[in-house]
Amino acid sequence: MSAMAKIEPTDKIKAVKEGHLGWIIVNAPETRNAMALSMWVAAGKALDDFAADVDIRVVILRGGGDKTFISGGDIADMHGRTTPESQQEAERIRLDTGRKLRTIEKPTIAMVRGYCLGGGMGLALNCDLRICSEGAKFGIPAAKLSRGYDAFGMRQLMDLVGPSAAKEVMMTARQYGAEEALRLGMVNKVVPEAELESYTRSYAEVIAGNAPLAIFNAKTAINELVKDPDDRDMELVARRAHAATHSQDHVEGRNAFLQKRKPVWTGR
Repeated sequence: MSAMAKIEPTDKIKAVKEGHLGWIIVNAPETRNAMALSMWVAAGKALDDFAADVDIRVVILRGGGDKTFISGGDIADMHGRTTPESQQEAERIRLDTGRKLRTIEKPTIAMVRGYCLGGGMGLALNCDLRICSEGAKFGIPAAKLSRGYDAFGMRQLMDLVGPSAAKEVMMTARQYGAEEALRLGMVNKVVPEAELESYTRSYAEVIAGNAPLAIFNAKTAINELVKDPDDRDMELVARRAHAATHSQDHVEGRNAFLQKRKPVWTGR
């Protein structure tokens, strides 16, 4: 039996639909929202479901409760996977969920309250945008666990904070407060604790009110442009730019502007 077959379903990942917003809530307070492998699987399934839902235009990832976003991977769960095959399967699942966050057609936002560490930081980095409360803490404690990170994970961090700061994050394994994370470029916005959820919801609704094909084109283009030149798929960027510009939504956007009304987007 494969490692994948042994993973039990979990109720620790909740998927909630709210208008055009899809919320993925990591709800394991007993482990400070540490991610067991079954939770990575469930998060990937929630992303698949939201990707297929034409009504969802923005996906928000958050931790349940008011103390932690995601404290990292579940060490006890990792410790139970002792064979090379089970470890490789676990890594494949984690990478696949991160890939889904990066490539889903809808914008993704990490709403961070409390601790965002290790694997939680990795998930936040895979989101398009990050909004945190004033008390948030960020860090990658890999050096304290002798855990390796592949080049892609390092590249994501480096693209946000630069090579020198990325080395400091990885070598010191220390935690960064919200304002320092903002200065380094780890997060886009820092808001007061009591306003985090309402601010994130309003922020997401602004994005959801814009043309989805144009947003998908922008996300695709930026994701490709941060790759090495030889790895970029500029034909894909051109196709998605063409699809947005020659869409029914583009006609609707022009008409709405001339008629001084809000456009009604269909994603076509």
